Amino acid sequence: MTLEDLAQAGVEAALAAGASDAEGWCEESVSREIRVYNGAVESLSDAGGRGIGIRAFLEGRSGYAYGTDLGEQGIRALGAAAHASAAISDPDEHAGLPAEFGVTPVPGLESAEMAEWTTERKIELALAVERAARSREGISQVEQAVFSDEESSAAIANSRGFSAAYSASQAWAYASAFAGEGDDLMTGIGIDLGRHPGELDPDAIGAEAADRALALKGARQPESRRCPVVLDAFVAASFAGFIGSMLSADAVQRGRSLFAGREGEVVAEPSFVLVDDGRDPGGPGSAPFDGEGSATRRTPLIDGGRLAGYLYDARTARKDGRSSTANAGRRSYRTPPAVGTTNLLIEPGGATLDELLAQAGDGLYVTDVAGLHSGVNPVSGTFSVGATGRLIAGGELGRPVREITIASDLVGMLRAVAAIGSESRWVPLAGSVKAVPLLIGEMAVSGS
Repeated sequence: MTLEDLAQAGVEAALAAGASDAEGWCEESVSREIRVYNGAVESLSDAGGRGIGIRAFLEGRSGYAYGTDLGEQGIRALGAAAHASAAISDPDEHAGLPAEFGVTPVPGLESAEMAEWTTERKIELALAVERAARSREGISQVEQAVFSDEESSAAIANSRGFSAAYSASQAWAYASAFAGEGDDLMTGIGIDLGRHPGELDPDAIGAEAADRALALKGARQPESRRCPVVLDAFVAASFAGFIGSMLSADAVQRGRSLFAGREGEVVAEPSFVLVDDGRDPGGPGSAPFDGEGSATRRTPLIDGGRLAGYLYDARTARKDGRSSTANAGRRSYRTPPAVGTTNLLIEPGGATLDELLAQAGDGLYVTDVAGLHSGVNPVSGTFSVGATGRLIAGGELGRPVREITIASDLVGMLRAVAAIGSESRWVPLAGSVKAVPLLIGEMAVSGS
């Protein structure tokens, strides 16, 4: 049976048990991870999985059950378990399937070239990443060099007659390099991703990890100041990911977001644009439909400086009298769908990094932040987080600095955006975010 057949069987099992509406989500995946250290393979893992999750709806209640027994009896038992769970759950007038279903064509999600890559070639790619990092003079250690890939397929069916499936592939590699010794040890990360291993550049990944570490070698704590701050793409992506989570309708409806009740308000400088796009061909979070079968789309979040809207799944949309924005995410078949981001994109501007630094004059270039999720108040938006980077002197990069704290509030920071970089990149470390460097007109920087 195909995944679609299995998903449909899950629907029929829940309906046979007494559900008034039902949905089946079936998926399978194969993933590999190769870790190398000091020119040799440290570990190699190959994992696969196949399973189904069934949602049952009954008189304003919903239940969920999942499992890996995809035989007729196994699916029948899961359908009954989902119905039984719905029967004893609390009533929820907003629970139910989306009002509309559909599929958005997303080209290139699955690469046929993945099959051409043997395990030996993947090992050599990981080793090449490590060699590139170690070859840089001044690198004292390469802690990690990792290659990983995944091939996955998913299918959905529901009692309203909708059924669809898709397959995707992904490959990524990263390295973590150290420069310096003892208490002066500084780290740098290099990373890249694509639909198959051939899209990765191992030399560039290793070199990026080494260069980011070497740029911080000898870092010391600077004096406190208020000054312009340039956030590199990694840091901008981290902030964008946090902002995206606060634009979830669930966070807004629970009063856990600083953006609650501010739709249409000016929350950023007009040139700053943030969107959620589940159909971007290069996005790790892209798919033809979301976890409930709504067709993926592009959703403006901050546009022209104003808060354009929130991210909805079927339940949160029904609660606000809106339509789903196709943001019902699935971690796996083991969990029911929940509202979240797909791919977050900061729209690029027209300034190169050198131009951002020149415009900053004297300030701070931040290349890493620590404790972002614990250092930001989600209701007020105020934050104070640890940072490392380099001072900017006369529009050029100066000495490296560490043990500093940058502080502001998220809306104040967005309103203070003075220029936007033109060089965008995917930063999977922050979720699925495509970001650019940002120049913030002024921030408080605490040091010695």
